[in-house]
Amino acid sequence: MATEKTYYEILGVSKDADIAEIKKAYRKLVRRYHPDVSNDPDADQKTSEINLAYNILKDPEKRAEYDEMLANPFQARQQAGSAGRGGFEGFGGFDTGAEGYQHHHFDSSRFGEGRPFGSGDFRFDDIFSAFGHAQQPRGRRPGESLQGEDQYAELSIDIASAYEGSERSLSIDMPTLNAEGEMAYERKTLHVKIPKGIGEGQQIRLRGQGLPGFNGGANGDLYLKVRFRESEELYVKSGKDIYQRIDVMPWTAAVGGKIEADTPAGRLNVNIPANSRTGQNLRLKGKGIPAKEAGDLYLTVNIVLPRADSGADRAAWQKLAEHYGVKG
Repeated sequence: MATEKTYYEILGVSKDADIAEIKKAYRKLVRRYHPDVSNDPDADQKTSEINLAYNILKDPEKRAEYDEMLANPFQARQQAGSAGRGGFEGFGGFDTGAEGYQHHHFDSSRFGEGRPFGSGDFRFDDIFSAFGHAQQPRGRRPGESLQGEDQYAELSIDIASAYEGSERSLSIDMPTLNAEGEMAYERKTLHVKIPKGIGEGQQIRLRGQGLPGFNGGANGDLYLKVRFRESEELYVKSGKDIYQRIDVMPWTAAVGGKIEADTPAGRLNVNIPANSRTGQNLRLKGKGIPAKEAGDLYLTVNIVLPRADSGADRAAWQKLAEHYGVKG
């Protein structure tokens, strides 16, 4: 990737792209060029440029400064020259001069049990820029401390965990400082308590588990954004409402009746109204995720036709057809 490109060009988005478009483009590119999965000889350099562009454009203040620099490139270069290479350098990224930050590249494949993109419970692909470039200050006064940056990731959990609460132990390699003040990896086991009633998109804060501080500064925190493992049969809407597909026999759907259904809220007796149809939602108020204001559980009717494998089965279906005036 040529350094003359703007950050927008690096990510392949327009200057008026919103954060959702920027994030989508970033994820696509980092999956394509990350050294752990790409055969491109310049994959590491391209990933660094992608991360750098994303770091600036995702931050409203940094993006505003960058846009101003793009609009007035001559003034920006004058300011950079008088400041001794501070700030932005041309159309590239933040400069790494004496008043800036020294970047250290971390192997992001070491997160999430050592698999690329944190496959498994953790999703770090959205924060490669954060873990990929830890920032160590240079040119500061001797002994001056600096708090480590907070980090953000996603944690995938079963929907049932939000009903009952649970605890998890997850081992990952985290960045740290060695005795010489250089960045290194340390194997850590994180104990995560998942509170009952947590909703989709809420965060769990792990104090002191972010990037390390410098010169005695406190570590940053690690924020785990919760997302639920979902399927076509069971998923979440509005953060706390649960939708679950339930199978219903045709005669029950026709005349109504009670069935037992296994749900995240437990085994429930469910009243099936007469003349129910496939796709119809039965609302069980307050049976969704037990948040401060509990969500609802919606059971989606799926009418299942029994097989007609024997002569008696076919005769029964034929009799039913004749009853409704359907000719065989």
